[in-house]
Amino acid sequence: MEKNTPGITVYVTAFLIVVIWGCTFVQTKLLINAGLRPDEIFLFRFVLAYLLILPFAGKRLWLSNWRDELMAVALGLTGGSLYFITENYALAYGYCSNVSLIVCLTPLITALVVGRFYPGERMDRKGVFASLLAFAGMALVVFNGNFILKLSPLGDILALAACLCWALYTLIIKRLQDKYSNMLITRKVFGYGLLTILPLLCVNGVNVRLLADGGAMVWGNILFLGCVASMLCFLGWNWCLGKIGSVSATNLLYLNPVVAITTSALVLGERVTWLAIIGALLILSGLYMLGRK
Repeated sequence: MEKNTPGITVYVTAFLIVVIWGCTFVQTKLLINAGLRPDEIFLFRFVLAYLLILPFAGKRLWLSNWRDELMAVALGLTGGSLYFITENYALAYGYCSNVSLIVCLTPLITALVVGRFYPGERMDRKGVFASLLAFAGMALVVFNGNFILKLSPLGDILALAACLCWALYTLIIKRLQDKYSNMLITRKVFGYGLLTILPLLCVNGVNVRLLADGGAMVWGNILFLGCVASMLCFLGWNWCLGKIGSVSATNLLYLNPVVAITTSALVLGERVTWLAIIGALLILSGLYMLGRK
């Protein structure tokens, strides 16, 4: 199927991935409550994902030239270690509402960055309006009736860095998708993500006992994050980026807060207000306008 005429399977795949990634908020929160640090969670999930993809990614070790290999390192940083560390530690140093709202800017920032280098994916005024409408809905969902917005420079900067990381990941992967298979690129993301997290782990150490003694809850969530949210979802997401375009796929990330607040209400018992419901409707309206465009 041609890239400019994608089938419904691509959109369904992208939607399911966004739903799964929205659910990872609950799994990560449960693991942190069990005593694991964000960098340890990243290590365990990416090791598992890397081991799972190895049998299917072929025996090729290196890309065609050193420039492509450096871009693969950048993918491991921007889509792996640096992205997860900046996002998770932003919550440690900042306010949750601030971080959540700034991270919601990811689709808009990605559209601006990709559009700067690829005019064919540049948004027009209607696209910008639809994105801002979805962002307004995301703000209502994030605050969920509790509007608390305070300055937290370090946390806010880290959250913005996470947005830029994902935008750069989306931009860089477009440069490699025409040259290499999806399996090889995704394996590189996992491999270089693990290598680039090692300096932080050398400083903080790794408490393997928490993983060994964590029981079914810890192991179940690690398996979900590694097998499904990392291995399968990264493969599927990279495939979707190549089929429907970076901006169209990334716009679906506007659904993340809706999924996160729904799973939080069902699993963690958190309250959902009418403002959050209105916000969800605004998000769906914005996505509908983007889809028609």
